[in-house]
Amino acid sequence: MRVGFGVVVVCEGETPYSDEKDFRERAFRFTCKLFDFCEDVARTPGPARRLANQLFDAGSSIGANLGESQSAYSRRELAAKNAISLKESKESKYWLRVATVKSLGDKELRDWLLQESDEFVAMLTVSVRRLQSESDPRDGPDQ
Repeated sequence: MRVGFGVVVVCEGETPYSDEKDFRERAFRFTCKLFDFCEDVARTPGPARRLANQLFDAGSSIGANLGESQSAYSRRELAAKNAISLKESKESKYWLRVATVKSLGDKELRDWLLQESDEFVAMLTVSVRRLQSESDPRDGPDQ
C-alpha cells in the first residue's frame, strides 16, 4: 500500500520531499532538532522544563507513529496512525507557540520547528482526509 502526500517541500540546502518515506525521514529530522531545542529549554527549572517535556513527548510521537504506519494492514489503520501524528503535530505547534510568546530557547530553531510543525499539520490533514474518504476492500463491509 502506498499513500503519497502529494506535497513537495524544499528546505534551504536540502533535498525535496515527495513521498511518505521522505516524509518519515523529515519527521525523524524534526525530532532530532526538537531534542536539541527541548534539551536547551529544559535547563530552565519550573514551567519551562515541563513545557520542554510536553513538547518533546508530542513532537517525537509524530515520527514514531508515521514509522508505525509502515506496518499498517489496512487503510483504516494507516488513517488512524496518521490521525495520531496529526494530533501530535497540533499539540507540538501549541507548545511551540507558548515557547515563542515566552521567548524560550533559540529563536531561529524555534521558528524552524514551528514552521515545520505547521507544515506537518497541513500535510497530515490532507492525508488523513484522503485515507478516510477512500475505501479499502480489506476493511470489509462491517468496518
